[in-house]
Formats: sequence, C-alpha cells, structure tokens
Amino acid sequence: MAAAAGGVRVRRVYDPPEPGADGVRVLVDRLWPRGLAKAAAAVDEWPKAVTPSGELRTWYHGGGGTPEEFRERYEAELAAPEAAEELERLRGLAARGPLTLLTAVRDPESSHAAVLAELLSG
Repeated sequence: MAAAAGGVRVRRVYDPPEPGADGVRVLVDRLWPRGLAKAAAAVDEWPKAVTPSGELRTWYHGGGGTPEEFRERYEAELAAPEAAEELERLRGLAARGPLTLLTAVRDPESSHAAVLAELLSG
C-alpha cells in the first residue's frame, strides 16, 4: 500500500479493499486484471482515457525507452482533451476525499499509476 500527497493512494488491484481508507477506487490499467473477478476488485471507476495507450505500453515494455521517456510520453497523452478532462474530474474526486488508483503491475511505485497519482496530487 502506498500513499501519495493529497489523499491519492496507489495500490495493487489484487490487494483486498480497505473500506475505511480507499475512498473511491479507480482502476488505471487499460486491460482488466487477469484472473480477478469484478466483484472482488471492488472498482468504482475505470476511466480508460487516463490509462497509457496500447502503443505506449508496447513501446515501453518492448525496451523502447527509459522511465523518464515513458513519463514524458504518458504526460503528453494525458494532455489530450479527453484525458485532460478525465484527469480534472479525478482531481475533483481527490479533493473531496480519498482516491485510490489501482493497477495490476507488480511494482506500483514505479508505474504509470505513480505518475498519475503525482499529477492528481499536484
């Protein structure tokens, strides 16, 4: 479990929900997590507009670049109108109470979810 400033947390979607601490649970992966039932995930929202594109994921996981380059390209995707609008809506949710970004990656601290949490907290 990781907490970021501003009440935005990043957690693995496979970890059990923490009702008193999670607040709104938002899945920030483009694909549904393998082997996880929707009821068990307790996901409140799944805004695909703020998830990294398939092209960006393929580029990065194929050894295409550094974490810094990934972040730069991801932030460029988040600047697109639909993503920027969704980002602003999530920022509003975070301002009203806890917001937990959920991802299936093994190391959420060094993933797109951490980048997103930082942007939402700023």
